[in-house]
Amino acid sequence: MGVSSFIRKQHALVLAAAWLAAGAVAAPGSAAQRAAGCLIEPSQVAEVGTPVTGVVERMQVSLGDEVQEGQPLALLRADVERANAEVADTRAQVDADVRAAEANLELAQQKVRRNRQLLEQQFVSQQALDQAQAESDVAEQKLRMARSQQAIWARERTAARAQVGLRTLRSPIAGIVVERYSNPGERVEDRPLLRVATIDPLRVDLMVPAAQWGSVALGDAITIRPDLPGAAPAHAKVSYIDRVMDAASNTFRVRLLLPNPGHRLPGGLRCKADLPGAVSAQAAPSPQSAPAAAPRAGVKPASAAPEPAAPLNLKQDASLRPRI
Repeated sequence: MGVSSFIRKQHALVLAAAWLAAGAVAAPGSAAQRAAGCLIEPSQVAEVGTPVTGVVERMQVSLGDEVQEGQPLALLRADVERANAEVADTRAQVDADVRAAEANLELAQQKVRRNRQLLEQQFVSQQALDQAQAESDVAEQKLRMARSQQAIWARERTAARAQVGLRTLRSPIAGIVVERYSNPGERVEDRPLLRVATIDPLRVDLMVPAAQWGSVALGDAITIRPDLPGAAPAHAKVSYIDRVMDAASNTFRVRLLLPNPGHRLPGGLRCKADLPGAVSAQAAPSPQSAPAAAPRAGVKPASAAPEPAAPLNLKQDASLRPRI
């Protein structure tokens, strides 16, 4: 069994427990029977790690800190990488070879123009003009080589800066630091350093019975009642509906987004969701209140109490009388 399938099964078990708890708490015939058990979780969770091996130089956030997307969270030691980046930056800024090649090309082109004029006046031979033209072509190729080398150095500078950037861990999402796994001086490799969770908005998952398929649509507003003392009901919008039923529980999953301004609600809460279109027990007709069917013609309806039986008139047989 894979890890992802195991996590999905554990999540389904938690939702099923929340569903059963909601049904157990609801009193018979009350509106709470229409509530479905649900689970409030962070809308996004990121395990922030590093793609390179290194030693933690500084942790820039602590537990509970609010962070923004792209904010630096931790720094790894990068002395060698910074030195390489400085060398590459200096090399990319050097343009002496390009300027020298440009000057040689300009001189060769001037020589070609003079020899062409002298050839028209028959002061030089055609061979002299051809030689000047060849020198101009060589100077042009050297200029192209110098510019290509400068472009290569610029790309090397970009790669060196990227290596330095890998030593800085940045938050991929906006949220709250909920776990911190490392401290300065520790060597890290293939493991996360921090966990960041987005709790505005929150995510609400609930399992809905298959009998209510079609009663919930994307964009519907559903009232959520958090299982937290003093927490007021809130409205969440449906963002996802499963297209595959869970055969074991005969339910399907519905996911909602719950706005959480000011982080008034924490993640990990159980809750109850008022599903639309649910039928309460008060609306169901009872057998006592159901109208009786009209009897067919010629059929006597049965009475509630049985009719008294007629008394039997027994006559005494003379042969059974005692003789005196």
